Amino acid sequence: MATRASAAAPAARRCSYVVALLFLLALAGTSSAQLSTGFYSYSCPGVYGAVKSMMQAAIAKEKRMGASILRLFFHDCFVQGCDASLLLDDTASFQGEKMATPNNGSVRGFEVIDAVKSAVEKVCPGVVSCADILAIAARDSVVILGGPSWDVKVGRRDSTTASFSGANNNIPPPTSGLVNLTSLFAAQGLSQKDMVALSGAHTIGLARCTNFRAHIYNDTDIDAAFAKTRQSGCPSTSGAGDNNLAPLDLQTPTVFENNYYKNLLSKKGLLHSDQELFNGGATDALVQSYVGSQSTFFADFVTGMIKMGDITPLTGSNGQIRKNCRRVN
Repeated sequence: MATRASAAAPAARRCSYVVALLFLLALAGTSSAQLSTGFYSYSCPGVYGAVKSMMQAAIAKEKRMGASILRLFFHDCFVQGCDASLLLDDTASFQGEKMATPNNGSVRGFEVIDAVKSAVEKVCPGVVSCADILAIAARDSVVILGGPSWDVKVGRRDSTTASFSGANNNIPPPTSGLVNLTSLFAAQGLSQKDMVALSGAHTIGLARCTNFRAHIYNDTDIDAAFAKTRQSGCPSTSGAGDNNLAPLDLQTPTVFENNYYKNLLSKKGLLHSDQELFNGGATDALVQSYVGSQSTFFADFVTGMIKMGDITPLTGSNGQIRKNCRRVN
């Protein structure tokens, strides 16, 4: 009996090893399991310092750039996931996302990402993806302007494709109502709470007249004096002053805090989609909670940013590490 038992033990161990190996392989097959905060701990620990110093320089030169980089990340993640597809330039044989309606003449900061990529390449060439650089730069932008910090999950690879139609259909337009906003965020696996918290990104940055014209001239859910002030820099005629800028946060457009929500309570949201978050609907209570507690807003914003960063990343052998963020290798 002892002989049979001792012979069975190695076989049982072998079986358990096989099961464990199969489990690990299954884990490796799920993309989210491969994103981690320590992905570059050995291959490129200097990436964070390189990105941070470049972003500090860019924002010192132009405070608005922090908001622009954060917006780049958002517009990238909502199309094919966070894969740097938005960074690809059009070519004679390739249509990217830059000329899609939500992006054309609107998204900016590509030169900054180019500069950050160059700095990272000097530290560790061919290791860090443009998708991860954008994710880290977005976090650093928030921190530099006074917002919360978080550990960015990394390990993404860069897409070799883009989706012009996806950019046109997936990114919420500034004319969106609450139902449409909720639906477009839900399509990316983000809750209504995530949506309201992530909309707080509009506590920094500027918007173009073409994106808020209808709200300041046609809507009733807007403070009359505020509308009149904005009309002075945004003519009612389409095509006139389309690119004139106004701050998304009336009070402090270069500081990341909760004033954006305070403006909504007084009907001073710049975009129609902003004011929809506080207009007698399901999200009113959330807006009020963020007005009452900036720390609650910060915590929910961080949760939303991490969830957004997890949208269908390319990992493992999928995609590539682009040498130039603007084109496929």
